[in-house]
Amino acid sequence: MTFELIGGPEKRDIIQVGYSDSWPSMFQLEHDRIVGALGEKAIRVDHVGSTSVPGLTAKPIIDIDVSVSDVEDETAYLPALEAAGYQLRVREPGHRLVRTPDRSVHVHICTAGSEWERSHLLFRDWLRSDQSDRDAYAALKQQLAKRDWPDMNAYTDAKTSLIVVIIDRAESWAAATGWAV
Repeated sequence: MTFELIGGPEKRDIIQVGYSDSWPSMFQLEHDRIVGALGEKAIRVDHVGSTSVPGLTAKPIIDIDVSVSDVEDETAYLPALEAAGYQLRVREPGHRLVRTPDRSVHVHICTAGSEWERSHLLFRDWLRSDQSDRDAYAALKQQLAKRDWPDMNAYTDAKTSLIVVIIDRAESWAAATGWAV
């Protein structure tokens, strides 16, 4: 399997806004919706992405990681999420993305214990604890938001080099502190 973008590329403006105190409660509503749809099949449901980091500017999109026993077994979770109103957008090895029709919520599905799960949670926790990397990440996002992107995936790809550097520092922090998922 390769990367599949269901519906093809979509042109979207990239808008960064200041942190909103409403984002945790918006996450909680989606958390409850996901758990209601999946029950125990949702091994973990975590608020990730920039809206999960207090003080960080973000696109006003709630990102959620849902860990399931096997992301490749779509029949175990995808029909229930679609019945709850989410639409499949991305299919790739080790990861699926569903979203709300209004595109305000992105739900990343991965296998529990996977590197996908670990890296998202580590990145979030490190940004919550390190002001310098949080500021550097915010500055890059603000700079990139000024550019014209063919779709959001191109914008996301443009952040990769800094994310790799930040995750390297986060790995050192995790080793020093005993951080674990």
